[in-house]
Amino acid sequence: MSNWLDEIHWDEKGLAPAIAQDAASGRILMVAWMNRESLAQTAEKGEAVYWSRSRNKLWHKGEESGHVQKVREIRLDCDEDVIVLQVEQQGGIACHTGRESCFYRVLKDGAWQAVDPVLKDPSEIYRK
Repeated sequence: MSNWLDEIHWDEKGLAPAIAQDAASGRILMVAWMNRESLAQTAEKGEAVYWSRSRNKLWHKGEESGHVQKVREIRLDCDEDVIVLQVEQQGGIACHTGRESCFYRVLKDGAWQAVDPVLKDPSEIYRK
């Protein structure tokens, strides 16, 4: 019997992009990376675990901020190389800037304009 993780076309670094989508609204919240271990843990825990390329380690979303992503469904695209997580975003904030979504800028008149409000100051979220 083949392991479901073997069906994913991981890139040369063993990673695949993962899109976090709000399960209720359908809004794209963020894009991150996953490896076999992070996806296996996500499926097991029911909470999003990603691979942090900058820190080179597993990253349980919300481990510092408390903004955990409860996973409702995991999908794989037709090319078997992109993962979509349908999530319930705890605290309503997915972005490290304190916004609901990382996709808060819109191209208007040849410039990127922030159109979504900061819901919580990042300095209050990430106390170092």
